[in-house]
Amino acid sequence: MNKGRIFTFFLIILAILGSTLLTPRVFLWLEELRSPSTGEVTPLEGEQAAEVLLSLTPLPAKTRAAKLEEIAQQPPSLVRNRARYLLAVDLIKQKQGKKALFWLDSLEKDYPVLGAHILLQRAKAYGLISQKNKERGTLKKLIQKYPNSPVGAEVLYMLGEKTQAIAEFPHHPLTHLLINQELEKNPNQPPLLLLLAEYAADAPGMNQVRDKLVAEYESELKPEDWQVIADGYWQVGRYKKAAVAYGKAPITAENLYRIARGAHLNNEPTAAINGYQKLLATFKDAQENGRVLLHLASLSQDKEALDYLERVKEFEDFAPIALLETAKRWERLNNPEKAQATLQFLLQNYPNSDAAARWRWSAASKAAAQEDFLAAWELAQPITETNSSLAAEAAFWIGKWAQKLDRPEEAKASFEYLLARHPQSYYSWRAATILGQEVGDFTTVRKIMPTGIKPPGRLPLLAGSPALQELYLLGQDQDAAILWQAEIGGRRPLTVAEQYSEGLLLLARGDYQLGINRVWSLSQREAPQDKQEWKALRETPEYWQALFPLPYYETIQKWSQERKLNPLLVAALIRQESRFEKESRSPAGAIGLMQVIPDTAKWVAEKIGLKNYTLINPDDNINLGTWYFDYTHQEYENNSLLAIASYNAGPGNVKKWVEKYGYDDPDLFVENIPFPETRDYVKSVLGNYWNYLGTYGQ
Repeated sequence: MNKGRIFTFFLIILAILGSTLLTPRVFLWLEELRSPSTGEVTPLEGEQAAEVLLSLTPLPAKTRAAKLEEIAQQPPSLVRNRARYLLAVDLIKQKQGKKALFWLDSLEKDYPVLGAHILLQRAKAYGLISQKNKERGTLKKLIQKYPNSPVGAEVLYMLGEKTQAIAEFPHHPLTHLLINQELEKNPNQPPLLLLLAEYAADAPGMNQVRDKLVAEYESELKPEDWQVIADGYWQVGRYKKAAVAYGKAPITAENLYRIARGAHLNNEPTAAINGYQKLLATFKDAQENGRVLLHLASLSQDKEALDYLERVKEFEDFAPIALLETAKRWERLNNPEKAQATLQFLLQNYPNSDAAARWRWSAASKAAAQEDFLAAWELAQPITETNSSLAAEAAFWIGKWAQKLDRPEEAKASFEYLLARHPQSYYSWRAATILGQEVGDFTTVRKIMPTGIKPPGRLPLLAGSPALQELYLLGQDQDAAILWQAEIGGRRPLTVAEQYSEGLLLLARGDYQLGINRVWSLSQREAPQDKQEWKALRETPEYWQALFPLPYYETIQKWSQERKLNPLLVAALIRQESRFEKESRSPAGAIGLMQVIPDTAKWVAEKIGLKNYTLINPDDNINLGTWYFDYTHQEYENNSLLAIASYNAGPGNVKKWVEKYGYDDPDLFVENIPFPETRDYVKSVLGNYWNYLGTYGQ
């Protein structure tokens, strides 16, 4: 009997017995029977199959279904298991429980990393086809087999065990939904309000929860409850309310500091001074005291401030800044001798401190303004050997001043040193252009058309359970986010690896501003071990890809080519304008990715004949924004410096600045821009471009 007859015979048997026999393994055998012996389809294998599958994860369910089915019918492998899981999830969302069960058959045995999730999906599929007993049986099996899995919260919810879910899984987002449902029935339940305050501190609406606890249950709250409330207020920037709550929390050095600092930030100097002084008296050896004394000095008149600053010298970490502030106070008190002696002590004893760098840079800038380039060059030299944030800027201007002094070799050495030591800086881009690298200058960067730019796929997480990492890799972002919240809960601070991973999870689900900020803020870590881990992380290409993501790149490239604009320059501007938040709105009324003002959009739309547009649509926004960006370039003969400044501050201001400061030295023009926002904006956009080029280009 040939294969065709066997296949037909088997279908007749299935028609008699029913389709429940059609498991994936039987299906594979059927496919083998149906396929000609010569083979019409070459199976995807190994790395090719893995690459194809991962390329499917961002696509809509219907678009990817056929290719997933092809992979799902291959011999056993991790890639096949992933394809089956994705097919089942898609089918469940489409309310096709029976088809989903087909792909889920025995999958938890072959794919144990997602065993709990597979059983959960199977239970949902049974629910869709009204097999309630099998649904409950599968849920109970899940609880028994995976008793510690956070998936248990959803299981208990589906089983109707809400009280148990709240008790066992207080970190889980679904638990927070349950609590809110209970509070809708009866809002006067302080234990549930406190659970939300502790485990969902920064969720929407949590300030109202904290306010309710404070206003209605003040007498019932314990000190540890006030700690939770205070920490929540502090986390979201409600410093005044946080200070009040910290006053009723346990007395610790950190809590006393935040009471005083909250008053300080809320512009209540008397309360701040009293709070800082109480901390000094209560915790004489607290590590916060050096910073506390600096704050007291900032709130005091010069003579009293000098007393506080003198005491700061006992704290090694804060001594340099105290010395710099002391010198400033002596200058204001018309005592240049003491000011100079204090500065000399600072430079001799803390030569590599940020305070010393700040003084040197101020003095060097003054010398350069008087065209004493040799003095400026000598003053700035030591800054380049420090970790100061001014080091890159100093190295660049040392090179420029060396050119003024007709020292070309020293200038070249300074620019090369800058590129090696601070390769991601805006000033490194300027050094690269001066050294003749083909990376675009102020007047040529718009014309560069980088090729082969390919945004990366999912960057690997450094933290989270294997199940979470698998869900993230498969593009199951909502499930991954829920599992992350269940695993991390309200625990803070996160480790460096956890914070970086949280940033990647945010980027994956399109929260680009939060994601970029999570990754960037790693640079602000103060603990030595954290700093070391961050420095190691920033040596990897993945770190820079996370910090400079490229969403919407196909759209950016399309409209950039239409306007003959460098697409990486457009991406750099979008990153600065909106952090890729497509619905971003500014206080001035600008909307969308390129922050287009509605009146400007209307004017541009009339020019290009665009009708029925919306500024929160990425394609429309980039269409309009790139036209206007091209327009600002044409206004300034394709000078990107002036075009970018005009995009931020308007053409009228840029024209005034060119007339006032001249444009003989564009680098000096940038530093002379009188609007700090625009000055930083220009550097940021062009610095972004440089990093995009370095991260994705050649």
